[in-house]
Amino acid sequence: MTFNDIFKSSFLENVTSVSLLDTAIALALAFGLGLFIFLVYKKTFTGVMYASSFGVTLVALTMITTVVILAVTSNVVLSLGMVGALSIVRFRTAIKEPLDIAFLFWSIAVGIVLAAGMIPLAVFGSVFIGAVLLVFVNQKSHADPYIVVIQCDGHDSEARVSACLEQHTERCVVKSKTARRDMVELNMEIRLKDADTDFINTLAELEGVDSAVLVSYNGDYMG
Repeated sequence: MTFNDIFKSSFLENVTSVSLLDTAIALALAFGLGLFIFLVYKKTFTGVMYASSFGVTLVALTMITTVVILAVTSNVVLSLGMVGALSIVRFRTAIKEPLDIAFLFWSIAVGIVLAAGMIPLAVFGSVFIGAVLLVFVNQKSHADPYIVVIQCDGHDSEARVSACLEQHTERCVVKSKTARRDMVELNMEIRLKDADTDFINTLAELEGVDSAVLVSYNGDYMG
């Protein structure tokens, strides 16, 4: 090793390891596919409260993954360092919807495939995945389960509630029952016959019923 080798830097040598044209094309495709993922997420969202920031995160995650993989594929030493750096990263944000995990993994996978140069796989794979999600997630069913929370004052009012539910619902199952002095609380799983939820108003007006609440399994209050 000579004196010049000690102060020699390889930074400038890495500047040309990835061409600007390849970077621009990869980022443009990543933005386009990330935007497509965002639109599919917006169309298939079924949660309680829609957050546009998560959709923007999907676009940014696709582009960031593309940049990272472009750097990794151009330098073996950098790839080892990148693996070590990412192994100590911990994400604390809780994922409330199971489908959100699929969108996050989809964004990361598209970024990896694009940076690897497999553009047809990224494009056609994303179109196919998006079509599958649009078909299956957007299917609406009137047989979705709901929870009815009833507070009544005794056995007679409980019998009236059960009779009303059997008349207006397709299926009714008691999930839990809490009995206190002069008050009974029922949690019942039901399946609606149709999209009409007016029967919850009838329940609330029954003699001896203090309150009636209809809650979907994703937490939306229906009455």
